[in-house]
Amino acid sequence: MRQAVVRTLPWEGTLQRVWDFPAVEAPGARPGPPVVMVHGFRGDHHGLLRLVEELPGHRVLLPDLPGFGQGEALPGTHDVASYARFITDCSRRLAPAPRVLLGHSFGSIVAAEAVALAPDLAAALVLVNPISAPALEGPSRTASRVAEAYYVAADRLPEAAGRALLSNPAIVRAMSVFMAKTTDRALRRWIHGQHRAYFSSFASRRVVLEAFRASISGTVRDRAGDLRLPVLLVAAAEDDIGSVESQRELAALMPTATLEILPAVGHLVHYEKPGEAAQLIGRFLEAVPA
Repeated sequence: MRQAVVRTLPWEGTLQRVWDFPAVEAPGARPGPPVVMVHGFRGDHHGLLRLVEELPGHRVLLPDLPGFGQGEALPGTHDVASYARFITDCSRRLAPAPRVLLGHSFGSIVAAEAVALAPDLAAALVLVNPISAPALEGPSRTASRVAEAYYVAADRLPEAAGRALLSNPAIVRAMSVFMAKTTDRALRRWIHGQHRAYFSSFASRRVVLEAFRASISGTVRDRAGDLRLPVLLVAAAEDDIGSVESQRELAALMPTATLEILPAVGHLVHYEKPGEAAQLIGRFLEAVPA
């Protein structure tokens, strides 16, 4: 396991945490560009650790988004714009250029927003399980509204009851079962354990509700036309949140996108197939100068 330096980053009156993994030097190999990773909704840095391990030749900066994991809640709204500002500032302060931005799931929206607003921020962009279709349109609309009602109820209940609802083991397990596609029983148990351990690590119920609304209010498509840098989309054939068709439509909107589709996996590429994803990422980044 790579050892990280845990950095405390003062940001807009709060203290945020960033895990800084140095590159592992290999004889005769030059280190690749540093990678700043952005985790998904209700996750924290733990969710991307398997991917970190598969990219030893790169220094990796892995922050908890404000309000999740060990990140403090923001005084303002936890939305895409706020998270994009944070990732932009974190990247500029800690990761020397040329740098790469990587986002998973909701993190793909945040990473795309950050690069669209600051085109010089990254030399390349990697989006794993990118959010490619609006959650409030099409077949996912009803499920998204039901989920929103759940988060609203948790926010309005008394503190103890609201937190209990958000952390309810049966509900967290159901979410985990919905996303996991692997037939490996040991891996499924491990995934469920990860969600049980870290899916309820948040600063407040307000943070969760605001971040959820942000996660269903936009997609990477909103910024696709503004992304002029090399972009790698690592999609999944069985992703219930972003179909293969919608991923192809997303790629077609980007001037310089490369789309790779991993078979037999869903929305948890970072858990189920980190090695395969890292191979795609490594080949893609070979053209990015260090």
